Amino acid sequence: MNEADEDNKTRNREIAQNEAERQTIGDIRVSVWAIAVAVIIGLAAVGWVLIHNN
Repeated sequence: MNEADEDNKTRNREIAQNEAERQTIGDIRVSVWAIAVAVIIGLAAVGWVLIHNN
């Protein structure tokens, strides 16, 4: 039974590590999208100011 517990602990550690990697990749994707949206909004604001600045 002790060997089975060790196997479960090892398996759980591997699963946790895989989930942590997936979470990191997801966080990076969200960050990239957030930066892209912020840049687009910023460019739109600058363009609007340039157009309306007579």
